Amino acid sequence: MYRYDSYDQRIVDERVAQFREQTRRYLAGELTDDEFRPLRLQNGLYVQRHAPMLRVAVPYGLLSSAQVRTLAHIARTYDKGYAHFTTRQNVQFNWPDLKVVPEILAELATVQMH
Repeated sequence: MYRYDSYDQRIVDERVAQFREQTRRYLAGELTDDEFRPLRLQNGLYVQRHAPMLRVAVPYGLLSSAQVRTLAHIARTYDKGYAHFTTRQNVQFNWPDLKVVPEILAELATVQMH
């Protein structure tokens, strides 16, 4: 299983902080949809017809028990109680509210996920 080193963790933590600020600016009307699109896509956030979808990478298809517990917590707390495991080694949350996505990313970073 891939484990972050201090460099990896710093990059993910900085990315979470950056996306938190970008999301705040978008929700405040300071960024347009076109300006926000590449920022949300690089963080795995896709907007479908009826709701956003957050895609979470599962490096090499392996998860620790702490990561599985965190994914379950996120599903219960921020989504509708479930997640989809894809054939491409990802987990998808299909109903997260945009304003909490930075919180989800922060929680994922605590267990070396993004």
